Amino acid sequence: MDKTGYLTIPQLAKILGMSRIAVYKKVKKGQIKAVKIGRTYAIPQKQVLTILGKALAEEDKKQIDAAVKKTIKEYGQVLKLLGAE
Repeated sequence: MDKTGYLTIPQLAKILGMSRIAVYKKVKKGQIKAVKIGRTYAIPQKQVLTILGKALAEEDKKQIDAAVKKTIKEYGQVLKLLGAE
């Protein structure tokens, strides 16, 4: 990866094994977060790690926390009984 912490669309396409056009379309749809610098898009390294599954995005962490809280709220007593066995 680049020392600057950003990748261009062609660099990300090569890493993902996709075409530049497919990556560009995902950026335009908002599926891949990128910063537009002039006519070029720069994808932050954190976003690349999230895409590759090596890091969790904040949204994903919040979703997981909410699911855990809901499960404990609904099944807390059952989980305690199962843990006691």
